[in-house]
Amino acid sequence: MGVGRLRVTGVALASAAALVSGCGSSSSAPSAGGNVVRINERDFHIAAPLQLKAGHYVFRAHNAGPDMHELIVISTPSGKLPLRKDGFTVDEDAVTRAEAGALEPGQPGAVRDLPVTLKPGRYLLICNMAGHYVGGMRTKLVVS
Repeated sequence: MGVGRLRVTGVALASAAALVSGCGSSSSAPSAGGNVVRINERDFHIAAPLQLKAGHYVFRAHNAGPDMHELIVISTPSGKLPLRKDGFTVDEDAVTRAEAGALEPGQPGAVRDLPVTLKPGRYLLICNMAGHYVGGMRTKLVVS
């Protein structure tokens, strides 16, 4: 193997190492869509900041399981959301216009990014899988 090939291989390995180390970062460093905000979901609980300033964010949602979870961000001045007739899930059709963003259900262990633009106001972050919202899988967020 020639010196030129060793140099290229070394650069490729260093680049790969930098990419891998960046993937597990726990910082709130800006990304292409805004500041990264870590969200942790597990059965019947969402851990997220209680307050943020208005702006562009990437909600990095980690599903700690054990079930599939989704993440829906809804602007709601009253802090209440309408339920469907089943009494276990939010009527998403009724809140579509107030939705700031949503992630489809993700597998346990998955980490997914949701870019959102938040205006000042009150929001609820919810999982609307059957029974999760009424079971307490929601958290309030105030944006100033």
